[in-house]
Amino acid sequence: MSQHPKQIIQQLRELVGSPSVSSTDPSWDQGNRAVVELLAQWLTELGFAAEIINLSDDGRKANLIATLGSGPGGLVLAGHTDTVPFDEGRWRSDPLRLTERDQRLYGLGSTDMKGFFPLVLAAARLFVGKPLQQPLIVLATADEESSMNGARALAAAGRPRARAAIIGEPTSLRPVRMHKGIMMEAVRVTGRAGHSSNPSLGINALDVMHGVMSELMDFRQQLAARYSNTAFEVAFPTLNLGCLHGGDSPNRICGGSELHFDLRLTPAAANAGVREELEQRLLAVAAPFGAGLELCPLVDPVPPFEQPADSELLRLAEQLTGHSAGVVGFATEAPFLQALGMETIVMGPGSIDRAHQPDEYLEMDQIQPCIDLLQQCIAHYCL
Repeated sequence: MSQHPKQIIQQLRELVGSPSVSSTDPSWDQGNRAVVELLAQWLTELGFAAEIINLSDDGRKANLIATLGSGPGGLVLAGHTDTVPFDEGRWRSDPLRLTERDQRLYGLGSTDMKGFFPLVLAAARLFVGKPLQQPLIVLATADEESSMNGARALAAAGRPRARAAIIGEPTSLRPVRMHKGIMMEAVRVTGRAGHSSNPSLGINALDVMHGVMSELMDFRQQLAARYSNTAFEVAFPTLNLGCLHGGDSPNRICGGSELHFDLRLTPAAANAGVREELEQRLLAVAAPFGAGLELCPLVDPVPPFEQPADSELLRLAEQLTGHSAGVVGFATEAPFLQALGMETIVMGPGSIDRAHQPDEYLEMDQIQPCIDLLQQCIAHYCL
């Protein structure tokens, strides 16, 4: 590692040491303000114009748009500032304290994806004071790991805009042009409680849910047959039955039950009205029982993402990395940036296999190649 190694590690140490968990569980959910303010300070020192945009009334959650240069076009380097929750007891070291061992940097968010930002800063230093023809924009978002409200707010506001955007999620520095979308849904069945000695006294919500689960598993097979895409490692849409709640006593007819599941759709499936079809099928299951049924989103869905294979940004990334663009099964903020009119890819240091795991780490041998790659992309779009 030849370029600013101590500064990179120190910046990552400060980012990891600033907790920014986002979660749908309020007991875990935190703000990202401290991380955004650190990034704004460092970018301002480099000459960027930094704007912090509050997402919550109290300012605990915020996005950052930092711009060097001006004009239409240019390049966005984007990442999220939040992390997932963690189980401290399963870590060999403190997850909120960056630890260096075996040529790896261990810490929560080290690869997903706080580690991207110090490398962006190191790459940007080469262009400070140079006459940029198009702007370089650094984007840092909130709540990617939960609601993606940071990226949604940017898409709604119509900014930032540029020719191209690179999202530095961990892909081992290989360009990614497509991923599945994700929906998280709840099926809520309302029956009628009664004494278990006489089934006619009630409507058993668990009986209805049994039919619902059978229908979901049948629908899962149909989705695989209809919408497979062999570009994905898991070629078909997936439907995972995640958790089930219902009833309160073995001698009472269950009056209510709730099932949570996720559905990860290929691009073709997402455009085919899959959710609407599923809702009608589940209502038909409940109707003969006389039970109520609702299909309710747990979070707003994330659409699938697909960047055309012949786009300029993809061709550049493939040329610079020597790797053909790939696809991944996890969701990112890419569809929201693409909706702003930018060619968009996902490409960053570290492996997704390390993300959301105890002892998450960033390999130090990814650092300089990432800086070099980003500098070549900046030169292409901004000089």
